Amino acid sequence: MNQEDYAPEEAYEADGGDGDDAEATRREADDTESSRASRGWWDRNADEYQSEHGAFLGDDRFVWGPEGLDEAEAGLLGPAASLKNKDVLEIGAGAAQCSRWLAAQGARPVALDLSHRQLQHALRIGDDVPLVEADAGRLPFRDGSFDLACSAYGAVPFVADPVNVMREVRRVLRPGGRWVFSVTHPIRWAFPDEPGPEGLSVAASYFDRTPYVEQDEQGRAVYVEHHRTLGDRVRDVVAGGFRLVDLVEPEWPAWNTQEWGGWSPLRGNLIPGTAVFVCERD
Repeated sequence: MNQEDYAPEEAYEADGGDGDDAEATRREADDTESSRASRGWWDRNADEYQSEHGAFLGDDRFVWGPEGLDEAEAGLLGPAASLKNKDVLEIGAGAAQCSRWLAAQGARPVALDLSHRQLQHALRIGDDVPLVEADAGRLPFRDGSFDLACSAYGAVPFVADPVNVMREVRRVLRPGGRWVFSVTHPIRWAFPDEPGPEGLSVAASYFDRTPYVEQDEQGRAVYVEHHRTLGDRVRDVVAGGFRLVDLVEPEWPAWNTQEWGGWSPLRGNLIPGTAVFVCERD
């Protein structure tokens, strides 16, 4: 199999990568290179992403992934009524749709994202949520600042050191705080990133943790995504100081007929596309 034949699920993002000149490969990428690539990629692609997927995400919905699992129904952060007066940090917030939903429940959310352009879209929609531009691996908050933290396909798939992110989240949470995050289901890395039948045949080793990288002609990464097996993700959670209380694998609902990159009703009815980790800080 050639490297160009394989692409992972590209973390719930806009299609097309960085352009026709980007070369797809599998190679190592450290935290600094990954962070720089993510900031640049999302700044360049935020407009397309919000244009293509904004209607599905809404301005003030909390959706955990392409399946359409809604926090209003799932209650993974707790019952909606319990969110009132809670300090909540959303990591990888994009246009802060989830934070707006939290604010509507009476919570006090802060929306953090690495991408300046994504946060500009948050301001375009409304200025009712505090916005912070920062790296998830270096959270600019005091210890114990939040009751809850959440991330819907934000940050975690794009960092080389997920345990550091877990430890940072734990640091800013108060004792008993809950941390819920969603990522591409790890099994998807064994399959081509295609919504049709061609995306149902195993094309790579599930156990190959080599990052997926798109790079320019000079070999500089313009997009990086890191693969972890399901067991790796659980160990990362524990190493970060959390207790895993639930692992949700949303099933594809009958009402959702859309295709989103490699996510589709065909694949969603056969193999999981999203994993949601529900964690608590003791």
